[in-house]
Amino acid sequence: MFMRVNKLQIDLPAPKKMDPNAGAALQELLGGKYGEMSTLNNYMFQSFNFRSKEKLRPFYSLVASITAEELGHVELVSNGVTMLNNGPDSDADEEDGGDISDAPFEDMTDIRLAAAFLSNGGGATPSNSGGIPWNNDFVTTTGNVVMDLLHNFHLECGARLHKLRVYETLSDPTGREVCGYLLVRGSVHAHAYALALKKITGVDIEKMLPTPNIPLAKIPECQKYLDEGSHRRLYTFSPEDYTEMAGIWGNGEMALPTDPPGELEVVDGMPEGGKIHQLTGVPSAFTPDYAPEEMFEIGVKLYKASR
Repeated sequence: MFMRVNKLQIDLPAPKKMDPNAGAALQELLGGKYGEMSTLNNYMFQSFNFRSKEKLRPFYSLVASITAEELGHVELVSNGVTMLNNGPDSDADEEDGGDISDAPFEDMTDIRLAAAFLSNGGGATPSNSGGIPWNNDFVTTTGNVVMDLLHNFHLECGARLHKLRVYETLSDPTGREVCGYLLVRGSVHAHAYALALKKITGVDIEKMLPTPNIPLAKIPECQKYLDEGSHRRLYTFSPEDYTEMAGIWGNGEMALPTDPPGELEVVDGMPEGGKIHQLTGVPSAFTPDYAPEEMFEIGVKLYKASR
């Protein structure tokens, strides 16, 4: 089962401006072929379908714990997309709908992913940067542990390529922070799957990393995560389960040569996390409603009644 915590895995800086085209680019990391919907659903269904869970416990625990992290990555990218579509933080919700006959969102017809506004009010959905929906054909679950781990290694390397390309298209700090963090964590997952394959096959697949061959230290937004050792940690995302993966991610195994040195470690639980930003209501776009003051009054009453 899963437990939800009302935090993002990291703190995201507020965007400097509304930038729907940057939000569209970040959508690739959500619903693209190598996006977080793909990593989540590959690992989740592999963990559900895993054969011989008890006999192969370290490998099952590895896939299962990374599944939970990927669910948080879907949440993180989705928040990044909506933040870029929304613009700078503001607690000042509009009190009325304004004059909708004045075409207040005329500029939205020129953005790359107009459907993100027209259908979703600027919200994220499981689609790629062109608006094409994510689909089940991106999921591989074979029942063969070596095949699945090899596929996962390829998936994480492909995701790294995606993140680097998206990073190069963005200048806003929100999108770049998402990319920087995910590049570090994706490197961890690729390394983990490489070590798992090494344990089974004896092949030193980790020597192929990083692929593409761009060290994380060259990316400014990755630096603080390297400094704190995030590149050496895997989290269980559980109070007591999945600790067996320490047999793969541990036992004297070291960080990749291109990253700051240190021994790999398994951490019980989850990262400390960061806040979830409040998106401003835009009544002229019918969010949360045409007369939001009534909605807010009802929300306040319900909140007080729950205390």
